[in-house]
Amino acid sequence: MTTSEEDLWRVLREVNGMPYGAGQIAALEQLLRRVDAADDRHLAFVTRMQATTAYIYGGEPAKSFVTFSWCLSEFDRDPQPYHARHSRQLLWHFKYMVNGMLTFPEVPLDRTYAVLDDMERRYRAAGHSLQAVHKHRFRVADHIGDTAAAAHWYRLWQTTPRDDLSDCAGCDPTTQVQYLTDTDAYAEAVTLAEPVLAGRLSCNEQPQAILTALLLPYLRTGRHDEARGAHREAYRRQRGNLSDLWDIGQHIEFCTLTGNEARALELVERHLDWLDRAPSPAAAMHFAAAAAAALRQVDGEMTVYRRAAGDRPAADVPAARLADELADTATALAVRFDTRNGTGHQSALVAARLAIRPTGEHLPLSASLRRRPATVAVGSAGAGGAAPVDDSVAIPPAPVEVPADASPDDLLHFAEDHWRRHDPDTFRAALAAYDERFAGTELPPATVAHRTELRSAELTDDGDHPAAVETARLALSAYRELGDEVRAQVVTGRLGVLLSMTDEGAEEGLALVTAAAEALETIGDARLRAAGHDRVALALVHGQRWAEALAALDRVPADAGGDPYLALRVALHRTHLLEELEREDEFRAAAGHTRGLARELGVGELLMTASLAYARATDDPEEAVDACDEALRVAPTAALLPVRVARGRALMAAGRAGEAVDDFAEAVTLCVEQGAEGDAFLRWELANAYRVAGRLGEAAEVAEEAVLGLDRLGAQAEADRCRHLLAGVYQRLGEIDPALVLLDQLAANFDGPDNLPHRGQVLEEAGGILYDADRDALAAQRFGAAARAYELAGLRLDELRARRREVHAWLWSGDGTAAARTLEVLDSRAATVAGGADLSPPETYELALAAEAGARVLAADGREDAALDRLAGVPERLRSIEAFGEAAQSEVFGGELLLRLGRPEEAERVLRDVLRGLPAGRGPAQQAAWLLARALDELGRPDEATALRAEHGLDHEH
Repeated sequence: MTTSEEDLWRVLREVNGMPYGAGQIAALEQLLRRVDAADDRHLAFVTRMQATTAYIYGGEPAKSFVTFSWCLSEFDRDPQPYHARHSRQLLWHFKYMVNGMLTFPEVPLDRTYAVLDDMERRYRAAGHSLQAVHKHRFRVADHIGDTAAAAHWYRLWQTTPRDDLSDCAGCDPTTQVQYLTDTDAYAEAVTLAEPVLAGRLSCNEQPQAILTALLLPYLRTGRHDEARGAHREAYRRQRGNLSDLWDIGQHIEFCTLTGNEARALELVERHLDWLDRAPSPAAAMHFAAAAAAALRQVDGEMTVYRRAAGDRPAADVPAARLADELADTATALAVRFDTRNGTGHQSALVAARLAIRPTGEHLPLSASLRRRPATVAVGSAGAGGAAPVDDSVAIPPAPVEVPADASPDDLLHFAEDHWRRHDPDTFRAALAAYDERFAGTELPPATVAHRTELRSAELTDDGDHPAAVETARLALSAYRELGDEVRAQVVTGRLGVLLSMTDEGAEEGLALVTAAAEALETIGDARLRAAGHDRVALALVHGQRWAEALAALDRVPADAGGDPYLALRVALHRTHLLEELEREDEFRAAAGHTRGLARELGVGELLMTASLAYARATDDPEEAVDACDEALRVAPTAALLPVRVARGRALMAAGRAGEAVDDFAEAVTLCVEQGAEGDAFLRWELANAYRVAGRLGEAAEVAEEAVLGLDRLGAQAEADRCRHLLAGVYQRLGEIDPALVLLDQLAANFDGPDNLPHRGQVLEEAGGILYDADRDALAAQRFGAAARAYELAGLRLDELRARRREVHAWLWSGDGTAAARTLEVLDSRAATVAGGADLSPPETYELALAAEAGARVLAADGREDAALDRLAGVPERLRSIEAFGEAAQSEVFGGELLLRLGRPEEAERVLRDVLRGLPAGRGPAQQAAWLLARALDELGRPDEATALRAEHGLDHEH
């Protein structure tokens, strides 16, 4: 075999280790072009056999027809010994072909029957059971709706003995569960699946396929916990695989049936662009029907984000319009299948799917929403609207009493007094009583002006800013006409604050509040003077002029002119300003003082605000939690969202992530129910809480939702940080391929010069994942890319580390040439770092390990003497910076080199020194013991060698 052929076989092995998907398919197709140019029949056959499997599981099954036909023709035309070695796999591929042909309406049904007949002939000739043939005849009959034939072939399939060409112990029962579900035998389906799920399933498609098939049987038999678990486990495994688009449709349908419209829409939006590259028309038909049914459960004016594809730009599409489009797609595809099949079965199935509606009791599925939203809002995965909120922790409002015999002026003064005391319920009740009692009554102009002034306050509380400004201007004009200068200046100050809240009115607003405060200094009482300066501070706060605002508050006396409620507001404003000015000690003291004032007055909303400020101010996480608990006890229902967020963050800081999960989940739910923006950011925090709490499946689910929402908002930096979190979660779940996809996406996103350090980091992380998974050549490529990013960023030490790891990865991949080539670059970078004076511990560490990496390359090339020379001094340098484990590893490697050089006496001395400095156990100690036993054998001391092996739990072949 030539070097070129060896290289092609090595590449094929590397591609075989890649995850199924577009990347592997592209690599295989590139390899095929090289293989065909090399004219190696054996390699061409094996590569196409592998390509057939890759196309099936990578979401492009149509291409598998070509590679399978080529292999079958080559197998029949000129049988070779290597053909015989792959004959079983070729017979297995017949099953892929039958399944695939059913999913493309362009393939005539007669062609499918012909392939089935050929499959049966070859299985008989090879002495195999026909169990798999009967199963696939059943699948054809079931597809066209021939119930009698389906029942016949199902019985034969179930009664024919299995053999090694039968589908696996999970896939056969999956198809059985699907058939039993179609025939309403739900309990039998569950019973059939129980022993399967209790066993070990290692097929690519399991257990997710059988769990998906069980969704409806679990639901129909009342096994709601099992249904929820099956959905979450199966979808988590399928969500990244284009080939599973059909099953994704099953999950959407399940969400619709169980009243989880918000989650159904999340799945539709997440996978909608897959329709543009659907693995087959059948998968597209099923997904489109399920998605259309889901979209019909929501307000048709809501929009769904659809990603760009081809000439179609990204856009928000109204749900009703998209539902009709998808229904038309599904219906048209069904007609094509029925035309091919000569039946109406697929059209009937699609019509039934389009008619899917929630079946009754809501079954919560989401890891982020605690209640079913009243109205589903696509894109925020939830709703605006007034859904009931769990307000069990809020203080119920006290009964409101309004004086029955009060005059108009008394009622208005009563209302204003309660507004000043932060009692909005009594304030509004008094004004309502005024409007009801004196409607149509001619009242004095001063009374009307006062009512107009308070109307502006009502509009301010309602958030109708423009109307509040206009009404304040009317009140000011009325007071000016009456010659009431005091009230005019009070209203002027309030108008100024309202204007200062807008960019266009900020300058006028500040001028008005300043003038009013100066006037009140002359004509107002102590309370009005204090309020005037407080309003100046507020106007400056809206302009983010923190220091000037604090100076304005310094003019307010401690008792605020005898008004304790005003004194509390001033204290709150002062606390806020000290926080903004980062005067931490003063902020902490002010927060504690303000919290005490709020407790004395018992104003729930202000006590909530003060407690949250104290939670931010204190250095003690547990004190912060206690403050948030107090805020939660007094918070009005409408203000629960920020309290829940603050408490979740405080609990995270206190190391109580499991409790923080509840607060963040409640915060997400409140955000969705209130129609507020920001639920994507809160989901990100919730995902992190789940991660820290060790609830990784839920962390992955919620982080996926967060990434989708952050992308929709255009918050790329935050979305990328959440992707990084999600990649770590996937890695901890053992789902390394989805983790790698995310890290590669992050590397592509970090394409600017400012992002080079981050690009290097994620590429190096990807290399580490691949290295740990023994996909060493791919790991080496990632390490090399990371090193180039670090080089461009000017991070010499990071580049040195990445190059060293690249050397090791090439070595383990068996590509000594690439390892030697990389070593040259590594040595060049090491010389640059070593040229500096007074090396830091990290520099010493990396230079020592770079030297060891070079020694390993030389040893792999059979140059043990040179390797030993290069290793000289490395253990000492590592020990000098207390890297004792790495030093021991280097010494063990030195002992191995001495053995390979035929110097067992020296090896014994080195290895005994290592063992004296290490605790017994795995790692360097066990490796040193094994090598020392070898040295003793070579020195003719087998009894000592045997005793040493026994002491360290080694066998002779260790």
